[in-house]
Formats: sequence, C-alpha cells, structure tokens
Amino acid sequence: MMLGDKRRNDFPILYQTVNDEPLVYLDNAATTQKPRQVLEAMSYYDEHDHANVHRGVHTLGARATEAYEAARENVRQFIHAHSTKEVLFTRGTTTSLNWVAQSYGDVAVEAGDDILLSYAEHHANLVPWQQLAKRKQANLVYIDLDEEGRLDMTDFQTKLSSKTKIVALAHVTNVLGTIQPIKEIARLTHEVGGVIVVDGAQSVPHMAVDVQDLDVDFYAFSGHKMYGPTGIGVLYGKEKWLEQMSPVEFGGEMIEFVHLYNSTWADLPWKFEAGTPNMTGAIGLSAAIDYLTTIGMTTIMQHEQALMADVLPRLQAIEGVTVFGPTSPSEHAGVIAFNIDGIHPHDVATAMDMQGVAVRAGHHCAQPLMKWLDVQATNRASLGLYTTQADLNQFIQAVIATKEFFQNGTI
Repeated sequence: MMLGDKRRNDFPILYQTVNDEPLVYLDNAATTQKPRQVLEAMSYYDEHDHANVHRGVHTLGARATEAYEAARENVRQFIHAHSTKEVLFTRGTTTSLNWVAQSYGDVAVEAGDDILLSYAEHHANLVPWQQLAKRKQANLVYIDLDEEGRLDMTDFQTKLSSKTKIVALAHVTNVLGTIQPIKEIARLTHEVGGVIVVDGAQSVPHMAVDVQDLDVDFYAFSGHKMYGPTGIGVLYGKEKWLEQMSPVEFGGEMIEFVHLYNSTWADLPWKFEAGTPNMTGAIGLSAAIDYLTTIGMTTIMQHEQALMADVLPRLQAIEGVTVFGPTSPSEHAGVIAFNIDGIHPHDVATAMDMQGVAVRAGHHCAQPLMKWLDVQATNRASLGLYTTQADLNQFIQAVIATKEFFQNGTI
C-alpha cells in the first residue's frame, strides 16, 4: 500500500464528493489540507491552554508560553537551525521575505549594488526586492533559465560579482516545481561576499531541509503549505545577521524598555515578534512537524517522486497537452504546470472541477515567469503526501475528457 492510501484517513476533508465525483485535491502548492492530528492539537490548545504568552504568571499563561516556545524548538530541530534565536515566527513566507528585504536589505544594500533573482520567482520573492532596489537605487539582476526552466548556473556565475549583496531564490519553484541547487548557489554567493535568501515554501513540505548544511543566510516557509494552519510561518536567519537587524514592527513583547523618547528591544528571537502572536497557529505548525517527522521526509519525497514518475509521462503523452518545466520526473518536486492547446486554463480548471479534480489556473503569482513561458496563464497540478494512484488516474482521465469536450462537445 502506497503512502497516500495509508495516510488518507488522517484527512477528513478529502472524504467528500465535488459535483457528484470523488474529490481529487491537486492544489497542494497553494495550500495543503490538515490531518486530524493537527486539528486536534489546535483544538486541545484552544480548549485547555489558551492564554497570552510571555506575560502572565498564572497557570494558563505559563502553559501557553511553554507550548509556544516548545513549538519554536520543534521548528529548530526540523530545519536543523543552530539555535531557537534563529527561528522567528511570522505570518507566513511573504511576511518573512518582506522582513528580510526591509530590515537586512535597508542596511546591507547601497546605491549601485546588485540583487540577483530568477524569472521563476513567486511575487513574494520578487516585489519586496523591487521595492528595496527603488529605495536604495540598487540593480535588480535576473538570472537566465535554460530551455526547461532550470536556473542557468553559467549565467548565474557570470552575473555574480563583488556588487552582489543579495541572491534571492526559491528552493523549489512554485510553478515548474524545479529544485534549485541551493547549496552550491550559497557557496558561490558567499565567495563574493553576498548573502542568500531562500523561499522555502515549496521545499519544506516535500523534502528534508538542513539550513546549516545548505549554509543559507535566510530561509522562509509557511505552515499552511506543510499540512499546518494558515497565518503562521517561519523566518530562519543566521544569528549574526539577526543581531544586526532592526525590527520592522513595534510593540508588545518585542520591547525591553520604553522611555519617553527612545526604546530598547528584547533579545532574539522576540525582538521581531511584535504584538500578540498566533499561538494556535504555532501549536498547529508544531503538530504538523510532528506528523511529517513521524512519516519521514525521505519517505514523503520518495512517494511523491514515484507518483511523478507515473503521471508526468502520461500527461506528456496526451496529444495537444503542453507540459512546462523539466522533462524528467525526478526534477519536479510535486508540481506540474500544463496547458491544453486552444483552451483557456480557467476553462480547463472549471471542466476538471466538474469531474471532481481540483487544480489551479492562473499566473500563480509568477507573472514574469508567464512572460518567459510566453503564456498568459497555466494549469497547475500539485501533489501531496495523501495523493494516491487513483487520484492521478482520475486526473489523467479528466484531462482527456476535458480536451474531448472542448473539441467534440462531449465529456
């Protein structure tokens, strides 16, 4: 029995019909579903331990604080950070990347410096750097992609220079699912004195991540893409950088002392966490980490690669279907972007939903990549640990039926 079949019972939401068809949920790159273990952990906290953290000396306050900081330690172990001082709770990947661009970027980047990106970045790892470049009169430098959408490492090394202050890249791209060689990129970036900022939203749910082994300076990810709740995320940063950075939000527990005309900040990691944090979200994220750890990230990656090795060639073989990104299944981390010739992606997604299959249609917050692909939008199917062989069979059948309907009027 495959992993998806074993674990499907943990996800109550999957047991429903959509338009009288069994639900096949293939929109995991946008958000994953939550297992019972996560739902129950969040419910237990809200029913038994909920209180504001770090402030009260009463029993509920102490229990809430203990659970919240235990969640931080769980994150530290999961990504192999050196210290909990390097683990900041945020609202998600977007917030994490904005914090780096506003705090570290404003200090480290000067007029004429270079910020390196790729055409494949999510808007959350592009727009903050655009704004930083405008504030500081710095240069945005885009790294070329090869014909299959992989980062052109030769072009990267050509554009890397002593002017490079920041390299900001996704570990796994959110449209093509391409796995970028982050460890090698980090090494090359450090050789010229730059820092590397990594969007890990699409990598942390699918593979083991060791931030110390990768030697990244900053790494951002979200709870809701790794079987946890929305509204909670993580920014990992090397302690030496976080110590130098100023907070971007003020008030609450990030304060050490407030004078009439000046204030001082709390120690790491709390100096960045202004206001009342998302305690329930942190508990849910921790429970999701426990869930993933119990299964094993290697097991999850092997499961998804086996599914990809089956479905990608089948999709590529359908006449009139264009599949974007690398042709090899092993280079897709659970994500496939595709179009059916002559049919708008929104029409494809609507027709597939009528058959119970949930896929994404649009530009996927990656408009520069759409321009590079020379399309307005694509469909995107993204796998999860609960995806089954039956799901993929229904997906392929839905693609074929959708094509037939728009060509011949029958579905």
